[in-house]
Amino acid sequence: MASHYVVRHVDRADPDTIAALRDAGVATVHEAAGRTGLLGPAVRARQPGVVIAGSAITVSCPPGDNLMVHAAVEVCRPGDVLVVATTSRSTDGMVGDLLAASLVARGVVGLVIDAGVRDLAALRDMGFPVWSRAVHARGTVKASAGSVNVPVVADGQVVRPGDVVVADDDGVVVLPVTSAPAVAVAAERRLAAEAGKRETLTGGTLGVDLYGLRPLLADLGVAYVDRAPS
Repeated sequence: MASHYVVRHVDRADPDTIAALRDAGVATVHEAAGRTGLLGPAVRARQPGVVIAGSAITVSCPPGDNLMVHAAVEVCRPGDVLVVATTSRSTDGMVGDLLAASLVARGVVGLVIDAGVRDLAALRDMGFPVWSRAVHARGTVKASAGSVNVPVVADGQVVRPGDVVVADDDGVVVLPVTSAPAVAVAAERRLAAEAGKRETLTGGTLGVDLYGLRPLLADLGVAYVDRAPS
């Protein structure tokens, strides 16, 4: 029985749900999801001001070997996000402009990789957004087996095939397909509530009053004094 797989079929979220989550952004989606699904800060945006969302195509591969990334390209569909994790910590540049060109041709909207990328200037020029642990010129080999569309761990977060991935300047968050619609609704409500709060705060109301924090400060023993105690 095989120990490594390329799984062809992935259950994907509805495009309207994905679009709503993209419009909400990572911070709002993370809060709306009950503060779950957030990757650690080591995997970060390598270009400013870009927001993507799509269904995860996952890759598990040995460090320093991008054979399975090439294998994953075939199962990608338009709107997908490729999520790559290595079986041990790596900063090698596993994806460059040539692999990115192949991903763009398949309609992949971006890359999240818990390892390194290379040829960053070329990736930016071609408009292919990446979130990576590192940028490093060290290349890779194509020699070892791994798997495509199996659960992986990227910077401390489990990512499953088909999970909705949202990524922007604030980081990367992932959601199970089954919970994505409810989170999209909750995110829309949060955005509406925040718009009202923003208007109130812009008008000069203090956060301690808007959120009713003065009693809490008092309960915690915080005193307001005109001068610091000597």
